[in-house]
Amino acid sequence: MTARDDSASRRTAAIVFAVGVTCALHVGKLPVAIPVLRDALGLTLVQAGFLLSLVQLAGMTLGLVVGLAADRLGPRRVMVAGLVLLALGSALGAMAPGTALLLFSRVVEGMGFLLAVLPAPGLLRQRVLHAPTLSRALGWWGAYMPLGTALALLLGAPLMGVIGWRWAWVCLALLSLCAAAVLMRCVSDDKRADRPGPPAVAWRPRLRRTLEAPGPWWVALAFFLYSGQWLAVIGFLPTIYAQAGYGAVAVGALSALAAGINMSGNIGAGRLLARGVPPGALLGAGFCAMGLGSVIAFTAEGYPLAQYLAVLAFSGIGGLVPGTLFGLAVVLAPGEDTVSTTVGWMQQFSALGQFIGPPLVAWVATQAGGWQSTWWVTAASSVLGLLLAGRLQTAWRQRAGV
Repeated sequence: MTARDDSASRRTAAIVFAVGVTCALHVGKLPVAIPVLRDALGLTLVQAGFLLSLVQLAGMTLGLVVGLAADRLGPRRVMVAGLVLLALGSALGAMAPGTALLLFSRVVEGMGFLLAVLPAPGLLRQRVLHAPTLSRALGWWGAYMPLGTALALLLGAPLMGVIGWRWAWVCLALLSLCAAAVLMRCVSDDKRADRPGPPAVAWRPRLRRTLEAPGPWWVALAFFLYSGQWLAVIGFLPTIYAQAGYGAVAVGALSALAAGINMSGNIGAGRLLARGVPPGALLGAGFCAMGLGSVIAFTAEGYPLAQYLAVLAFSGIGGLVPGTLFGLAVVLAPGEDTVSTTVGWMQQFSALGQFIGPPLVAWVATQAGGWQSTWWVTAASSVLGLLLAGRLQTAWRQRAGV
């Protein structure tokens, strides 16, 4: 690879990462807006949980289908279509007079989010040819969600205080359209889509190869266990601190740091994988930190500093998990033509976890009359994640020939 090619690969990786961050803003805008929406629209806590998770409905049901389409049509084209749909959903939410239309707009946003982010690892696989650079790029890609969420949590409250939540939704819609324009202008068109295509039934063998291989299943299940507990804890953190009497600025800053520190684990995972650290060790460390951190965070009442440090460990070290899983998805895909399909399967389980996690934690908190009993949900997920880490390590060794 020439220096010019490597520079172009890095630029493409940076653009794809930036696009992911703009998409994550649409997920992160909700947690800090929940107190405002509860006052404005009369949301219950469980409705707020579904509002957090409905953005994952499309991924939960259509992740595999979108992955197959991205492998067939080309990842860049699918991503552009997703950004346009994401903008449409956000604009629709800005006009919502009540809860019903707002919930529906989150479903539309969820479809756009899925189309915009799912093909990204496949696009990186096509354009980044140097293996260590690809590992680092995938590690950075795993950080798009925590960075976007952190920015939304940090800037959301001040922005909504100035222009209101409806205009904040409009601004994000415009941002998505800008991201689509940049992607179209700065990243070359999909080469796969320019070649004579295979027969229309070609998706069947790709689907069969993906689902018959054990690796995609282990990766998908591990992401399910990670994503549900991470969104549940980080998504309700602003609500927890608001109920504790913290001001809006403090709530935004504390929540943003807790979400943003997840980046360190994602980026660190990419670098450590590039240096040869076994993925099983990274997954084990991440799930251990999440399990212990959640127990301390929800049970150490009266020790706010210890609770917050536990949340930081939960998110920061737990960030090793998604960064590692994105790298494993590329390795464990049955072939290059099934990378997006494998990521789609993983995204489907990730979305399922994010759909189930927040309402489940909200229900437990409602039944218990507080957040002190919700730790068992995250702790159980982490224990199962540790068991899957061993399975994934075995699958990786077999695939990589280590």
